[in-house]
Amino acid sequence: MLRVLAWNWWLIALRGLVAVLFGAAAYAWPGLTLLALVAIFGAYALVDGVAAIVAAVKGAGSGSRWWVLLVEGVIGVAAGVWTLAAPGLAALALLYVIAGWALVTGALEVAAAIRLRREIEGEWMLALDGLLSVLFGLYVAAFPGAGALAIAWIIGVFAFVTGVLLIALGLRLRGAADAEVGRAAPSAATPA
Repeated sequence: MLRVLAWNWWLIALRGLVAVLFGAAAYAWPGLTLLALVAIFGAYALVDGVAAIVAAVKGAGSGSRWWVLLVEGVIGVAAGVWTLAAPGLAALALLYVIAGWALVTGALEVAAAIRLRREIEGEWMLALDGLLSVLFGLYVAAFPGAGALAIAWIIGVFAFVTGVLLIALGLRLRGAADAEVGRAAPSAATPA
């Protein structure tokens, strides 16, 4: 699993960048209409899901547990497509879709972090991201009537923090990939 994540570090960092941009947009323009928020969330979940699926497909032959990324990706794509296909959703339905997506992806990220704890340093970033996702999903499910403005800000902060953590994890994994390439390279020192 570490090899799959390390070689696809840029996809994790890309997911983080998309999350940061989504979070900044949701926070900067909290007065967006619900329809615009639906479209932004749908696009974000779709891109995030596709990136996870690409990473899973690239790692499918490695014998690692790539299927966790595949499940996360399929859920993200499904949430994105469903949200974009029915933009007239009531606010309550959208909030429950967001809550369910955050709960499932958060639980999968915590499970992946537990699996990686002996393989890399910094796995706590993935665990923290997953825990924040679970807490966010529980909060949204428990308080759906909080109002579109408050939810937009919460979604923005959540996506921004998640994005920063994923970017940091992607860069950490890039270091792991670089170290693996260094170990695999033949020794340049030859006797003179």
